[in-house]
Amino acid sequence: MSRAMAACGVSAGWDRRRLLRAGALSVAGAASGGLRWGRHAAQGAVADGAGRLVDGDPASGYVDAHVHVWTPDTHRYPLAAGFRRDEMQPASFTPEELFEHARPCGVTRVVLIQMSFYGFDNSYMLDVIRTYPGIFAGVAVIDDSAAHPEVEMQRLAEHGVRGFRIYPRNLPVDRWLDGEGMAAMWRCGAERGLAMCHLVNPDALPAIDRMCERFPDTPVVIDHFARIGVDGPIRDTDVEALLRLARHPRTYVKVSAFYALGRKKAPYTDLIPMIRRLVGGFGPQRLMWATDCPYQVQAGHTYADSLALVRDHLDFLSADEREWLLRRTATQVYFAEGA
Repeated sequence: MSRAMAACGVSAGWDRRRLLRAGALSVAGAASGGLRWGRHAAQGAVADGAGRLVDGDPASGYVDAHVHVWTPDTHRYPLAAGFRRDEMQPASFTPEELFEHARPCGVTRVVLIQMSFYGFDNSYMLDVIRTYPGIFAGVAVIDDSAAHPEVEMQRLAEHGVRGFRIYPRNLPVDRWLDGEGMAAMWRCGAERGLAMCHLVNPDALPAIDRMCERFPDTPVVIDHFARIGVDGPIRDTDVEALLRLARHPRTYVKVSAFYALGRKKAPYTDLIPMIRRLVGGFGPQRLMWATDCPYQVQAGHTYADSLALVRDHLDFLSADEREWLLRRTATQVYFAEGA
């Protein structure tokens, strides 16, 4: 059994059924960031620890609801204006590199979040989704100041995109959602079941609250607990502000980015009181676990550490409730047609 399997609490027998390894992928292909799996992997097959291809169902495992991927191939996938290659840290985090962490832990589906390096060009993420059918869904970034952002939303939705990442950028947090383009995005989200996915701090939550009242049918996802505790303390006022969104039934929260919040030290049990309150307010059906890789696997943190907090330490959850956090909520929001 590999160290990754042992760290995730996976048995050798379980690994033979679930571990996705690139039997058709060359080491050189992974290093170059190329998307070069064979036909079996493209069809969603899995391989056991010995590299033998076996049948596998991506829907049977956990879902990591927040991962960024990028490639060192900046010729084929150029960086957006203002970004430099030396800012890509690590220099590479391809799907194949992600799988080395995720598959031994029983994660079989992943929601990709468009990386800021690429700006509004979602090409790399779309190519990854297309290369591994059934494995990935996408959250894209588009220009909300464009004349008709809903046209681009509908185009991307045809290629596996299920949500759109939005954040205040340089606008005041009390007015950052007031533009006509943003209204068009929220309206399209309601019509097509596409989520508005927010990377925000707690001070941006009141504006989101107002938009939820205006567009009650739009799915809304709050990333990383609204970054509560990013500066250390888990403040009750911040948690209460997040809990106020629970009255909107189509609002969800990602239980994620543990490495960056509170004490920032595994096993991250200092975050449990906040998670318990969110379970009480939103219910497990509107919470979803995620890692925020590759950042979760840097500076001594591990993928297994992130999974273990939800799987092993939230003893107030029933088995069914834990299943919602680890799989079912993200599946409904990002993988179900018309979610």
